[in-house]
Amino acid sequence: MDTDSVHSGYSHHSSRSRGSNKQSERSSRDRHKSHSRDSSSRSDKNVTISASSAQPQQPDQSSAPTDAQDDNWGETTTAVTGTSDHSLSQEDLAGFGKETEGPVEKLNCVRFLPLALALVLGLLVLITPLSFLVLPQLMWPERLQACGTACEGLFLSLAFKLLILLLAGWALFVRPARASLPRIAVFRALLGLLTLLLLLSYWLFFGVRILDSQDENYQGIVQFAVSLVDALLFIHYLAVVLLEIRHLQPCFSLCVVRSTDGETHHYNLGQLSIQRAALVILEHYYKDFSVHNPALLTAAKSRAAKHLAGLKVYNVDGAGSDAATAQSRAKIAAAARQRDTSHNELYYEEAEHDRRVRKRKARLVVAVEEAFTHVRRLQEEEKKKPPGDEMDPREAAQAIFPSMARALQKYLRTTRQQHCHSMDSIQAHLAFCITNNMTPKAFLESYLMTGPTLQYTRECWQTRHWTLVSEASVTSPLRHGSEFQLKSSDFSLVVTSKAIPHLKLIEEYVHPKSHKFVLQLQSETSV
Repeated sequence: MDTDSVHSGYSHHSSRSRGSNKQSERSSRDRHKSHSRDSSSRSDKNVTISASSAQPQQPDQSSAPTDAQDDNWGETTTAVTGTSDHSLSQEDLAGFGKETEGPVEKLNCVRFLPLALALVLGLLVLITPLSFLVLPQLMWPERLQACGTACEGLFLSLAFKLLILLLAGWALFVRPARASLPRIAVFRALLGLLTLLLLLSYWLFFGVRILDSQDENYQGIVQFAVSLVDALLFIHYLAVVLLEIRHLQPCFSLCVVRSTDGETHHYNLGQLSIQRAALVILEHYYKDFSVHNPALLTAAKSRAAKHLAGLKVYNVDGAGSDAATAQSRAKIAAAARQRDTSHNELYYEEAEHDRRVRKRKARLVVAVEEAFTHVRRLQEEEKKKPPGDEMDPREAAQAIFPSMARALQKYLRTTRQQHCHSMDSIQAHLAFCITNNMTPKAFLESYLMTGPTLQYTRECWQTRHWTLVSEASVTSPLRHGSEFQLKSSDFSLVVTSKAIPHLKLIEEYVHPKSHKFVLQLQSETSV
């Protein structure tokens, strides 16, 4: 039986059946010691960590039994033996490991405002050249001069340029927003303003010089529309340079440090504003940083609290005005005297934890290998059955999961990963491995090694809402020494920017004959 299994306490009625009072007192004393030891061990191991979300959650009394039930899915699952195929209780498995749905976000109209403005501006860009061609045909068609083949060539050029501009604008601007920035994008706003000014200028020139005078030269009107499309194409080229090409050359090295565990990554970025750099860092965070596990950070706090809780201060002079101050000073002095022996406790505690992790890992590997062996045996039996009676991979995963559930649950509790994996997600991963004929090692890799944040379900993410804290304006460009923070509910990312130094390479010519030498042999030698 394992040290993490549930301890069965002595019954209160067993002490009454003792023959003598001495045995009764001894048994009650032993029972009191074992009970206090069990309660202390449970208080150290069973730590409840509430996953933070984007909105503050109100305490709900009805959700407490569900959380406790989900946390004990490994101990209440029916085990399947190596030869049994029907001992799985689906009623017991139905209520455990259900993933909680995240908070439903309200419809935010501000998020779609830039896309709506871009679509309106794109519609004006496409309608304006066509209006320049159609309005003269509708208002004074009898006075227009026929231009023949020249106008037809211009029509063909205008059609293809508009098609290219439509596809290029769709590829560059009509894309789903990756994030909501606190301030407007300066270059996008500048390009939109420049396009709007260009359209207003052409409309003003068209109204004053063509509509008022009713110009009869239709070829000149067509060339005027073609010049507008050419200018719009140049603006699109400027947009590609400013939005896509300008920041490709790395200019700054950004050091990103997570405030809780100190995990650090470095990224090279180009000429970007602070808010755009923060967006790029967050995109890299979800795929490069390991998932944040607050349960691993409670060991130091619990160790310090245990040292302070074990100290007792007696006031022999009676309660005075500065009794609380003297008591706190006495505790600090006693903790300082115990500082010399605290490293031994830390060493043995870490060694014991490593031993337990290796023990749980060995049991888990053996249980998973036996389960996959059972799956292979079932697959060989299924080949002999008719095609309609074959077992679905999901059903096979549900059939073999209880045999490894307890070992997996104990390993996840020991490594404090139980909040990152629900029973449904484990069964889905197991069905995926069975479908693709993966090995037990491939199945265990997701649990033995901590992966990046995106590999886990969205409920395991701490938050998707971040707060950008910066002394400088978030629309200002990155500079050497720029510092800002990205705060979430439980931790923050501290970012420091340093400019990449200018590198100077000097060429040194090496003459090809400088490496040649002559070996002179003497007759007296043995060569």
